[in-house]
Amino acid sequence: MFSSRRTIAFFAVFGVGAIVAAAVFAFTASNTVPETKAGEGSEQITGYVVSSVHYTLNATDPSKIDAVAFQLDTAAPSGSTIRARLEPAGTWYVCTNTGAAVSCTTTSPQAVLSSSTQLTVAAAQ
Repeated sequence: MFSSRRTIAFFAVFGVGAIVAAAVFAFTASNTVPETKAGEGSEQITGYVVSSVHYTLNATDPSKIDAVAFQLDTAAPSGSTIRARLEPAGTWYVCTNTGAAVSCTTTSPQAVLSSSTQLTVAAAQ
């Protein structure tokens, strides 16, 4: 038979354990974790087709090119980066687009006809 002293000790230990378990549960129950996403995927990288290229010559000195404009086969999304250069190892000029129509100012540094031998376009979303 159990003595009342043993019974009291048992319930005291059980009571302390219950209090500790409740405190631990209360601390873990208060955590909040926001929803997050993770994943992996792949898609083919394709290029644009450039057409309707037009060069704007300088009004005072027509041996200089002030701008180049062209069309892309599809509109580049807003925020896309589009650059063009007129020499194989020349300056990359910043371009802007409205839909598929692209325009690049080529005055800084000034592009010149004599060294403009190759139009290269780089475009990325």
